[in-house]
Amino acid sequence: MNEPTWRKPAGVLAILVLLTLWAIGVAMLSAVVGGWHWLLQLGFYLIAGIAWLWVLPMRAMLRWMETGHWR
Repeated sequence: MNEPTWRKPAGVLAILVLLTLWAIGVAMLSAVVGGWHWLLQLGFYLIAGIAWLWVLPMRAMLRWMETGHWR
């Protein structure tokens, strides 16, 4: 059985902090985005809320939590 490492709790905490900062940043832009046409708003929130802006960086964090290596 593998010994637990400090990387998992540290990684979970880092993920929570990063997601919180991301959500705050997107919320801060809502005043500007709210003045856009609804289709542009839809595109913005789809991109801001989906994979490639925050899920892909999280893959590296999850890999590090499991292996101790970023790549």
